[in-house]
Amino acid sequence: MKSALENEEINQKAEILKALAHPIRLCIVKGLIEKGDCNVGYMQECLGVPQTSVSQHLAKLRSLGIVASERQGLEVIYRIKNETVARVIKALFADE
Repeated sequence: MKSALENEEINQKAEILKALAHPIRLCIVKGLIEKGDCNVGYMQECLGVPQTSVSQHLAKLRSLGIVASERQGLEVIYRIKNETVARVIKALFADE
């Protein structure tokens, strides 16, 4: 029998929670849930951080399957991909 720390699903969920624990990434995900799909430029304006920083955080979120991207002409549009994450974030901010 595997221990909890050897369980791959547990480890994957822990990685998702670690990624969401960063304030900028949490804000990105929350914003995508509330405002819908958008590009890096819009996120950069809302967050007030450099575009390169937003892009790095989006790359982390994309690598974990939390967000997905789609090229539309010259723009790359981001959206929430993981509905479980969306439900967790909605529950976390339900009191707002």
